[in-house]
Amino acid sequence: MFLIYFLLWIIFNGRVTLEICVFGAVIAGALLAFSCKFVDYSLAKEVRIYKNIFLLLKYCRLLVVEIVRANVNAIHLILTQKEEIEPALVHFHTDLRTRAGKAMLANAITLTPGTITVTLEGSEYTVHCLDESMAEGIRNSKFVEYIHRFEENA
Repeated sequence: MFLIYFLLWIIFNGRVTLEICVFGAVIAGALLAFSCKFVDYSLAKEVRIYKNIFLLLKYCRLLVVEIVRANVNAIHLILTQKEEIEPALVHFHTDLRTRAGKAMLANAITLTPGTITVTLEGSEYTVHCLDESMAEGIRNSKFVEYIHRFEENA
């Protein structure tokens, strides 16, 4: 959060000078102290965020690649009239532990075109796929591997 507060200070000032940077560091420190005291934030959480930043960037890259891949598949499915579209409901279970991890997986599934997370009850997902071919690999996707790593480092 310190880094975010500091960068916002620099962005809002519109220029970078020594005076602005020093004053920004003091303001960011004060805001971080306020966050730790009143918003249930801690320096341990700050360290975990910095430790997982590269993992988060890899996860975002994977998400973008999968969105592009799913877009190409959906376009191909729509434009080729040879194939019959066969929608499918897929039920599967994951061993993700945290609610945030389960929500991340549900959102990643919904963000990829052609799939929508219909329900998430406990660890049981119901996903609607535009075609049965889009359901392949949904049970053991790379998203689950990355989210497991997030949960281990949390």
